[in-house]
Amino acid sequence: MAAENHTEISEFLLLGLSEDPELQPLLFGLFLSMYLVTVFGNLLIILAVSSDAHLHTPMYFFLSNLSFVDICFTSTTVPKMLVNIDAQSKDISYMGCLFQMYFFMMFGGLDNFLLTVMAFDRFVAICHPLHYTVIMNPRLCALLVLMSWCIMSLVALVHVLLILRLTFSLETEIPHFFCELAEVLEVAHSDTLINNICLYVLAVLLGVFPVSGILFSYSKIVSSLMRMSSTAGKNKAFSTCGSHLCVVSLFYGTGLGVYLSSAVTPSSQSSAIASVMYTVVTPMLNPFIYSLRNKHVKVALGRLLSPATSCLGHCGPPRQM
Repeated sequence: MAAENHTEISEFLLLGLSEDPELQPLLFGLFLSMYLVTVFGNLLIILAVSSDAHLHTPMYFFLSNLSFVDICFTSTTVPKMLVNIDAQSKDISYMGCLFQMYFFMMFGGLDNFLLTVMAFDRFVAICHPLHYTVIMNPRLCALLVLMSWCIMSLVALVHVLLILRLTFSLETEIPHFFCELAEVLEVAHSDTLINNICLYVLAVLLGVFPVSGILFSYSKIVSSLMRMSSTAGKNKAFSTCGSHLCVVSLFYGTGLGVYLSSAVTPSSQSSAIASVMYTVVTPMLNPFIYSLRNKHVKVALGRLLSPATSCLGHCGPPRQM
């Protein structure tokens, strides 16, 4: 089919996870359930942190930002997928695809940066406890989050602007359930060399530096814990780092698994199924990890969900943790 200029393209076709009509109701119910759990769980974390004065610390400030980003990250892809399944349609507008790519890259990158910032926060708290409040002051915390937003907004914008120069055929099919950048580049009818160079260079930069920062932070944390004589102090440090380590392992583990599986079995359908892990499952599990492993969050959630029980005996200010 002859290539048409991109300005004449009105829509793409998302092939989704499966074209089997019998599986569509199951997929709709499954993804709707996971989406609702993701939104509700992360929203509870945000409300718990904002409502409990004891959680107004840098660690929980970053956690609430991570929860907000996870809600946005999942909302970028799943609602459109659910609408298409319900309407028995595969289309997504050209501009809708561009917006989906932009926000998917931005929020995915923000997850990456926030996990790095949270590792730095734990490093300062454990290795420099006496200077923690001075170093991790509100201005620095806000600046770190703002810089993350600015960097990822620009990176995503660069990718989308480079997409605008490409041409596509009419009714281009994307073998995925959302407009994933690599898949869109695969179906383009014009030279994508510049796009691919930019994709790999930025992916390496945005992958190497955050991961190096996390590894450096935890190497210093482990070194500091090895020199710590107090068993209670070690346990407390491990408990504050445990949840973050679980989330980091889940985020990078699922992302790495997707790309390794794509390299071993280069099937677009299997890649789309594997992508569900880091686009849907990981944001859904993060609130459970932090609420189940963190007693401060559990207490705050208990007060939020059962305000009456928290006032049994007295309704004075909550006890300092």
